[in-house]
Amino acid sequence: MAGNIIVGVTGAKVSRRAVDWAILRAVQRRQAIELISVVGGAIGTVGEAEVLGAAQTATQQLLDAEARRVTDAGVSVTTRVESGNPVTALIEAAAGASLLVIGSDYRGAGTGPARGVHGIRIAAGAKCPVVVIPDRDLGEGMGVVVGIDGSSVSEHAIEFAASEADRLNEPLIAVSAWTPLHTPRNAMEVYPDLYLANMQSTTEEVLSLSLAGLSSRYPDLKITRRAERGHPSHVLGTIGGDARMVVVGTHGRGAVARFLLGSISQELLSHLPTVTAVVR
Repeated sequence: MAGNIIVGVTGAKVSRRAVDWAILRAVQRRQAIELISVVGGAIGTVGEAEVLGAAQTATQQLLDAEARRVTDAGVSVTTRVESGNPVTALIEAAAGASLLVIGSDYRGAGTGPARGVHGIRIAAGAKCPVVVIPDRDLGEGMGVVVGIDGSSVSEHAIEFAASEADRLNEPLIAVSAWTPLHTPRNAMEVYPDLYLANMQSTTEEVLSLSLAGLSSRYPDLKITRRAERGHPSHVLGTIGGDARMVVVGTHGRGAVARFLLGSISQELLSHLPTVTAVVR
C-alpha cells in the first residue's frame, strides 16, 4: 500500500501500543512511519511562549525515544511536533498517508466507555483509514471481522479488511446483522417465521453480493460469512472480541458531517472490542 503510516503519539501508555502495532505493519508492508505529537491549549497569553517552548522540547524528546524503537525494528521513521488542535492537526497530517494509528483510553468491559471525543472525531474526519488501539493487552485473537451493510463505504471496508487478513494470514469474518422491525411493547411478542426467515435470507444475499469476486483477488484467503440477528454494534462487538481486528465503514460527508460517525462506528469506538479500523 502506497504512503506512510502516521502515528499519533502522546505520553499515555497506550501510545506505545499504537507505535508497536504500526511497527509490525510497517515491517510487513515495507512502509515508513511518521510519529506526530500535538501540543495543544495555547491561547496567546502573556508568558505563554516559554511554557509552550518547554512543552515542545519535552514532546520532541518523547518522539525521539519512540523513534529509536522504530529504527531498531528496521523501519524508516520521521518525527513532527505540531501545535494547535489535536483533531485538526492529525487529520491534516494524515491527508496523504495510507493509515493513521491512534490510541484510545478504553480498557475493556466494566471500565465504562472511552473518554473524550478526539478519537471519534479523528476517525470521522480523516481521509485515510484510521486504526484505533485499545489500552489493554489483547491476547491471541483470531480473524479479521468486517461489518457489511451493502453500501459503497462497506465495499471499501471489505477491501481493507481482506488486505489486512491476508497480511496477517488470518481468516476474514464477514458479518452482516439484521434487526427485526421495532414495534411498541406487546404489539408483536412473536414475529412470524416467514418474516424472520426472509430477513435472514436477505441478509445472507447482501453478504454474498458484497463478497463477490473477493476470492479471485485473494485466492488464499479463507472467508467466513455470518448473517446474525441483533443490533449491529452488539453483534460486531461480540464477534470482534475474539478477533485480531474489526473493520467498519464511516458515512461522514461534507464540512459538518465529516466530524460525525455512523452510530455503529461510534458505538464500537466507545467500547473497542479489539483493534478497530474505520474506513471511509
